[in-house]
Amino acid sequence: MTFARAAKRVPYLKKLGISHLYASPIFTATAGSTHGYDVTDANEIDPALGGREGFDLLVQALKKAGLGLILDIVPNHMAASLENRWWRDVIAQGENSPYARHFDIDWSRRLTLPFLGEDFDIVVGKGELTVKPDPETGKPAFAYYENVYPLVAESWQGREQDVLSLTDPARIAELHAQQPWRLMCWRDAANELSYRRFFEITGLVGMRVEDEQVFDDTHRLILELVQSGAVDGLRVDHVDGLADPQGYLTRLRQKAGTDCYITVEKILGKGEHLPEAWPVSGTTGYEFIAALSDVLVDDEKIDRLREAYHHVVGRTVDMKAELRAAKLLMVDRNFAGEFSTLLRLAMDISNTETPSPREEAVRQALRELLIAFPVYRTYGTAQGLPPADRALLQKIVEKVNASRYAPDPAALGFITRVLTGEVAKNARDEAAHFRTRFQQLTGPLMAKSVEDTLFFRQNMDLALNEVGAEPLQRNFSLSRFHAEMQTRLERQPNALSATSTHDTKRGEDARARLYALTEAPERWAECVERWREMNKAKVSPLDDGPAPRPAVAWMIYQALAGVWPVTLQPDDAEGLKALEARFVEFVEKALREAKQRTDWVDGNDAYESAVLDYARHLLSPGNQLFLQDFTTALLPFIRAGLVNSLTQTLIKLAAPGVPDIYQGSEALNFSLVDPDNRLAPDYGELERLLAAQEHADPRLQEGWSSGQLKQSFIARLLHLRQQKPSLFRQGEYIVLNATGEQADNVISFARVENDDALIVLAPRLLFGALEGSLNGAVIPLPARLAHRHYRDILSGEDILLNDRVNLRTIGGFTFAVLVSA
Repeated sequence: MTFARAAKRVPYLKKLGISHLYASPIFTATAGSTHGYDVTDANEIDPALGGREGFDLLVQALKKAGLGLILDIVPNHMAASLENRWWRDVIAQGENSPYARHFDIDWSRRLTLPFLGEDFDIVVGKGELTVKPDPETGKPAFAYYENVYPLVAESWQGREQDVLSLTDPARIAELHAQQPWRLMCWRDAANELSYRRFFEITGLVGMRVEDEQVFDDTHRLILELVQSGAVDGLRVDHVDGLADPQGYLTRLRQKAGTDCYITVEKILGKGEHLPEAWPVSGTTGYEFIAALSDVLVDDEKIDRLREAYHHVVGRTVDMKAELRAAKLLMVDRNFAGEFSTLLRLAMDISNTETPSPREEAVRQALRELLIAFPVYRTYGTAQGLPPADRALLQKIVEKVNASRYAPDPAALGFITRVLTGEVAKNARDEAAHFRTRFQQLTGPLMAKSVEDTLFFRQNMDLALNEVGAEPLQRNFSLSRFHAEMQTRLERQPNALSATSTHDTKRGEDARARLYALTEAPERWAECVERWREMNKAKVSPLDDGPAPRPAVAWMIYQALAGVWPVTLQPDDAEGLKALEARFVEFVEKALREAKQRTDWVDGNDAYESAVLDYARHLLSPGNQLFLQDFTTALLPFIRAGLVNSLTQTLIKLAAPGVPDIYQGSEALNFSLVDPDNRLAPDYGELERLLAAQEHADPRLQEGWSSGQLKQSFIARLLHLRQQKPSLFRQGEYIVLNATGEQADNVISFARVENDDALIVLAPRLLFGALEGSLNGAVIPLPARLAHRHYRDILSGEDILLNDRVNLRTIGGFTFAVLVSA
């Protein structure tokens, strides 16, 4: 999406009711980047997007239409790419580079460059590493395919021609040993990396923005754009990766000014809140997605779905044990290098202890503490841990000590004292360094264990496997949702409320549809059993077991149900082919993320091929027996999902928070995990639907199946928000409890500020009543809402309410957004 293309969409966004365009990173990234998070120059607007000129034209178009601009910024990391001038300079000069400490590099050893396909000796022996003139400078450099690594001057000055003529492997290895860096195989990165990376991505190197000079150098253009008025807000990517998030945010607020809208990408655990001292408007809203499941999951029936899943798996799944296994894998393999660094730091500090704890005891204690950590991180600084984090750490330590895996208490006590800063005076600096590294590891460890491992292994209901969700079994209830919204209003009323993002595991409407599985668990289980029988000939008997196993087949059928286009028919060969291309890519990713029979690191081609062939067979036009059965069986789930979709849309637009409408999600979004969810929407179709929305009739199927009705609801609510901003941002959140036979099938709440009032009514758990009628529900009104005239902005009706809302009075259509007249 270039600036010029985005500018052409501004009239549509204006008509929809959007207040701000919210852009992914716009700064120069690696060539061909599809996302922009691999920044190579933080002080240049990417020429591939249109450069500064294109950016300025977009800003002009937005301002002319009265829209603002929010930018996604990436302070945690940059691309470890030769396209990055700073990184290239570090390679050319080592520690003498002025940027040597801009990057989070451990300079106690040689900088590791894990970009070889095989071990160094093998690469050199094959003649794949040569010495050639650098195309940019003409000076000697190592060349490995298209990559060129400049050699430090000391290693070739005075003998340039001799170095350039090197072909002997031994002499090339000798020259390599003279560099302040070493090339190595990418497979060794998890164990031997000398720089902090973003999660497991070695191509993204951590930045030391806690250093004021680094902050200034990486934020010069960002702050210029804010201070000039071109940019109204900033979304801070992966704030938990920073050494000192609060210090960074305080400096950013001081530089950006009080009017700049700032949100942080932060995953909140159960019961966790943003630190009150952070000068931000709130999070980017993943916790809001998790809260919506309390509205749309049938808590009375979900256990039956869980039982059916366990039957397919062949055992009762212990999610606590599964979470532990995923975290163990991450600690012992994927983050082995980071763990070893922590252990080394701890052992250095242990020398100040009497008696000094044994290394093996410290290893076990550190491992168990990391595994037991229930949130992304604590926020200690050089001064130690804040009181709330001290209390949290103490709870975790007590839990670890009481567990069956309890390590040596003395070793665990030692690590606890290091984290709290209760060490010898001469070890406090080392303890602060350990604390920072520990805090920078717990977040990636949690994310990769839960979001990118466990959520691809355990697939009872894929709707619940979402960023920000709790992986462990819990209850779902409306009262919990209402309580969270009241807390949201109190603590972060201006946080984003998300339902789809570039990081969500599936689009919001796919999730809404899959929530409905909890309403009909037996029916779903019977369907999966029948479909597996229909397609059993395509299950491959491999040496390590059938492919796919029943549990993986369950996941495949559920993922297919979530992504299935509303109007796709079994005889539409072209539509099936288009879906197959996207779906197979998802299945491949799901298998690798699960890290069970195949992996991104160690692939199992036979297994992957067999499962992908199975997935292709499901979508083959010749597989009509299955396709006819699948589409017929899916119909009630599709209808229930569309109801759920509208309900979650109304809630997002009216509950506390700022609704974030991800590209194309104003209509229906059945996307799968990235890159599928980053595909460009059909803006032409979206504009056509919006132009015709005045004629959208909620009684007509076309409006539901095209997404036009959802888009219409969004447009009406967004324009109402613009008319009554104070009501939506500051208005009280009042719970309205329904009574009557269908009381559990409606969610209702009000927003009130002074004389302004808004009542929201929406259906839930309507799988068994697909016409959407709620004639058996009545909503008593408190005195401040009763005996008033309202207008339903969805239907256009004027309504006089006495002391209750009888849903039969709302035009026979369950959804209602009533605004006081």
